[in-house]
Amino acid sequence: MTIRLLLAEDQELIRKALATLLGLECDFEVVATVGRGDEVVAAARSSAPDVALLDIEMPGIDGLAAAAILTEQVPACRSLILTTFGRPGYLRRALDAGARGFVVKDAPAEQLADAIRRVASGQRVVDPALAAETVVHGASPLTARERDVLVACRDAATVAEIAGRLFLSEGTVRNYLSAAIAKTAARNRIEAARIADANGWL
Repeated sequence: MTIRLLLAEDQELIRKALATLLGLECDFEVVATVGRGDEVVAAARSSAPDVALLDIEMPGIDGLAAAAILTEQVPACRSLILTTFGRPGYLRRALDAGARGFVVKDAPAEQLADAIRRVASGQRVVDPALAAETVVHGASPLTARERDVLVACRDAATVAEIAGRLFLSEGTVRNYLSAAIAKTAARNRIEAARIADANGWL
């Protein structure tokens, strides 16, 4: 049985290398490649892949959001997150989005191929060490709005700019920032964003 693959990776060199590498497997066929997260669902609908390999950080929408939409709108296509970022928070969010697997990019090629075959057969594939770390760290303590505010302040935006972006009052933004700083045990909002990002909560 041939396993049809969709590759979603914003870096063209990596996308082409992955397509070439996976094309060497006799039971794989790369049927679509895209460089943006917001192109994933249309590509899945038109090419009918069995498995979509999704990078997390892509323009448009990220791979986690794309996995959630695929799960809802193209359930025959199973998602496998392939990322540089082996962070516990990302793993939990990937599984919550309906992804069937989570593999880091520095995994050996044979491990990736095995993960694809297992996901295609309906199994769930998660790196055991990362799964254990996720259990230890627990779920993200941030609410959705606290996460939005921290994401917005990554580029050192002012409170007024964040409020404008998110259609919130400046007082509400300050409240969310205070809560996020307390929950991450940070000294300021920049450190809170860094801690949250390092844990995969953003």
